[in-house]
Amino acid sequence: MHPIEQLRYVARASGADAGLLVEEAASALSVFGRDPAAMLTASRRLLTRQPAVGPLWWMAARMVTAADARGEARAVSQELRTDRTGRHLVDNLPDGATVAVAGWPDLTVAALPRRGDVEVLVVDVEGQGPAVVRRLERHDVIAEDVDPAKVAGVVEEADLVVVEAGAAGASAALVDLGSVPLAATARAIGKPVWLVAGAGRRVLERYWQAIIERIDEPDQPRFLDPFEVLGLGLVDRVVTPDGPMLVAELAEPDMPLAPELLVELD
Repeated sequence: MHPIEQLRYVARASGADAGLLVEEAASALSVFGRDPAAMLTASRRLLTRQPAVGPLWWMAARMVTAADARGEARAVSQELRTDRTGRHLVDNLPDGATVAVAGWPDLTVAALPRRGDVEVLVVDVEGQGPAVVRRLERHDVIAEDVDPAKVAGVVEEADLVVVEAGAAGASAALVDLGSVPLAATARAIGKPVWLVAGAGRRVLERYWQAIIERIDEPDQPRFLDPFEVLGLGLVDRVVTPDGPMLVAELAEPDMPLAPELLVELD
């Protein structure tokens, strides 16, 4: 695929795996390695179309500030492919745990088959529940699709709740629909909440503020939003590529600040 077509694909993609999107975008942007102005314009356009994907900000910030864009694209792809967040999640789950999730958290669903002793309660969001259950059951993970009206019962039965960040700042994270009610119910009932934040999903605060501004639709009712914003006050632990941490233990994300990326393009 031609690099321009790759970028158009990423810009139009909806619901695709974030890691694959970033790898496609990094590969395409690396073609502009000798034309920094073109790379910056392409990056801005991509972030205007896909503002909610934290790893795209992480990748773009690294590439527009790198001396060797092609080498940086390879490094980004390698970090995504060797991301240990999922491994840290399953390694730290209690033995025989019942885990509650909402919708289709991609890193979490991919990681859970590594543990054959866990049971997963999947709160159905927009009809995704049955497909998530089928995927887990194909890997011999016991899973059950549950009506979202029964979220309190799900949390009562679970040992912990796992939600996943598409992007995260210092005090909040962008999560899939259904995650905030699940986490809030867990906090009310006294069950722990873990936030999964894989490679590139935690971003600098300037980028986080840009993400929030770009996804905001002031003329649209909140119940039509495709995402939810979860305050980290509802989270007990954040699972990162370096392992699970308390919110207070989190260091600032290791990524460059490129203010020029904050300009939106039509």
